[in-house]
Amino acid sequence: MGAQLRVYKRRIRSVTATKKITKAMEMISASRIVKAQRAVAASTPYADELTRAVTAVATRSNAKHPLTTENPQATKAAVLLITADRGLAGGYSTNAIKQAVALSAKLREEGKDVVTYIVGRKGVSYYNFRNLEVAGSYTGFSDKPTYGDAKAVAVELIEAFTAETGGVDELHLVSTKFESMLTQTAQDARLLPLKLDEVELSDASKAKNQIFPLYDFEPSAEGVLDALLPRYVESRIYNALLQSAASEHAARRRAMKSATDNAGELIKSLTRLANSARQAEITQEISEIVGGANALADASRGSE
Repeated sequence: MGAQLRVYKRRIRSVTATKKITKAMEMISASRIVKAQRAVAASTPYADELTRAVTAVATRSNAKHPLTTENPQATKAAVLLITADRGLAGGYSTNAIKQAVALSAKLREEGKDVVTYIVGRKGVSYYNFRNLEVAGSYTGFSDKPTYGDAKAVAVELIEAFTAETGGVDELHLVSTKFESMLTQTAQDARLLPLKLDEVELSDASKAKNQIFPLYDFEPSAEGVLDALLPRYVESRIYNALLQSAASEHAARRRAMKSATDNAGELIKSLTRLANSARQAEITQEISEIVGGANALADASRGSE
């Protein structure tokens, strides 16, 4: 076997092994997407209803609460960025990081200092590599978050928001919304103070004509807000973690499918080159045999 043919054979074996790995990762991600979608579907109604409850308390009472009262002289904002712990997910983490960088730049233009909290090793690595300050980082659960993980993140953020000195005036969330298996969109939203006029309802036209009931809050509207708002932040962060996890699996599946298809095309190309090299070797061997036979025949005729 010629040297060129051995090179092609070695490359084919290497690409075939890589193809098996990417195919396995594609199948794993595809199986996890279903569970992630179910978790998103289960958590979204709770987060929506809790948001409506907080909005109802804030808008149907005269209660002034720090988590719903916007500071016109805000000077410091916190940004929670959700990325992946592992790579091989296409542009999933990169898109979220770009969204966070753009949001931070916008907040700085408004004259606010930005404090960054990050979920996922990819985001942490990005900021550490560029020597950017990170106030808090959380890793190890980006692909399968639990409510406990969301609560741990929310507790630290709420403490920073409610701190009397050195705290933040705003809390922003940058995550990836799972829209479909092919579409995942990086987005940002302000969690605190709660924007009452931007609460999403399922039917805006019905909301305009809706007659709201009279509410009686016990023990008080402030007490209800104290109890609801931490749960609101936890549920929003948990839903964002689940949306991001589903997006991560979908992006990884798409990236691994593309890698598998590319490996298959490369194997076909290398196989054709190997066949061509083999045919060239056979042709050369036949030519050498024919040339040797002709030389022997000429030598025989010369001796006669």
